[in-house]
Amino acid sequence: MSPATATSSRDLPHPARGDIRLQALLHALSDPMRLQIVRELAADGDELSCSHFDLPVTKSTTTHHFRVLREAGVIRQIYRGTAKMNALRRDDLDDLFPGLLDALLAAAARQAARLGG
Repeated sequence: MSPATATSSRDLPHPARGDIRLQALLHALSDPMRLQIVRELAADGDELSCSHFDLPVTKSTTTHHFRVLREAGVIRQIYRGTAKMNALRRDDLDDLFPGLLDALLAAAARQAARLGG
C-alpha cells in the first residue's frame, strides 16, 4: 500500500515526502484562507484541531481547504479521538524546499501588516 493511501476510514491519505511537488505547494498556498491556516499552524508550532480555526467560510469550504493543504503535503491530519488534528509538515517542506516556507510566511506577514489584516 502506498504512503498516500489511507489504511482505514479514519486514516487520511498524505503524499510521501518525495511525492510533494512545488506546483501543488504553491497552488495550496495561493488561497488566502489556506495561507491563514498555515500561518496559524506555523505560529502555534503544534497540532491544532480543525475547530480551532475561525474562517469566514462554510464548514464544507473549510473542509475543502484542509483537504487541499493535506493533499499538497503542506499539513498532516490525524484523528485524536473525535478531533481531526492538523500539523504543518515543516520538516518535510524545509528538507525539500529550504527556506521557501519561511520566506512565504514572512511575505504573508508583511502583506498582512501592510493591508491591516
